[in-house]
Amino acid sequence: MTELLQPLMPLLHNLFGEDVDWKQVFLIGMSPLFLLAFMAEFVVERRRGRVHKFHWKEIVANLSLGASYQVVEAVMWLLLTGGIYAWVYQHRLFDIPVNGWTILPIFIATELCYYGFHRTSHRVRWFWTAHVPHHSGETMNFTTAMRQSVLNALVGTFIFYVPLVWLGVPPAVVMFCLAVDLAYQYFVHTESVGRFPRWYEYVFDTPSNHRVHHGRNPEYIDKNYGGVLIIFDRWFGTYAEEKARVDYGITQQIRSHNFLVLNVHEMVDLLRDVCSPGPLGQRLKHLVMPPDWRRPGHRPVRTWETEER
Repeated sequence: MTELLQPLMPLLHNLFGEDVDWKQVFLIGMSPLFLLAFMAEFVVERRRGRVHKFHWKEIVANLSLGASYQVVEAVMWLLLTGGIYAWVYQHRLFDIPVNGWTILPIFIATELCYYGFHRTSHRVRWFWTAHVPHHSGETMNFTTAMRQSVLNALVGTFIFYVPLVWLGVPPAVVMFCLAVDLAYQYFVHTESVGRFPRWYEYVFDTPSNHRVHHGRNPEYIDKNYGGVLIIFDRWFGTYAEEKARVDYGITQQIRSHNFLVLNVHEMVDLLRDVCSPGPLGQRLKHLVMPPDWRRPGHRPVRTWETEER
């Protein structure tokens, strides 16, 4: 990979330091393809007479969230995450070779780490504060995949991939596998595609499987966490098949298209809940309990307008 990008290496080192963040390099490089895919999706849906499903204020918000996420992730790699991964790798347990025999197991291991991150991001409110922007969109198209948060690195989502680095997988390889995982997921954020053959739906994440994940229907909440693979959901009891029409969004729907509000509203509410009067032990539970947990005798804080769905 580095040989192909050799002419660009001086620029990449200037941007990311000695340890290049291959996740961001890959995703930034894929961005033109992502935008072309969205344009094709729009053309297809317009011919089907379903252009009313494209809400342009939300699409602009999606693009703003994606752009700000890319910038902050690159900065945080320089300031924090790159150094952490490098230090952990220096203290690795093994030297795991990267070749044709090991790359698939490494990718599957990265996918398992992603499953752990994704499931935790739904069930632990501290991590939910950085994941909620991805779910607050009420429509589904390719740009929905760009709804990412500037808080990701700040809340510590990178820790879920530290075990692979500690075992001995080079950070660049882990980040590249994660980038491929995330790039694949861009293409499952759509209503333009129905269902794939049953064998494919059983093993891989698909638009049908992922639409379920974005639903606030009671039977769809906290289901289908997989990125590329859906088998971990089937094994660990978090799988649901798409049956009823998906109602997109979150149960406490934020009423804003401001990318700053979309990024911070849940964190602000969380910190205000923690600071509200009450026993310290109960207040601290807000950090680690699920987003829908309610402290006895405390009314959840809502700084910005929301609508319960």
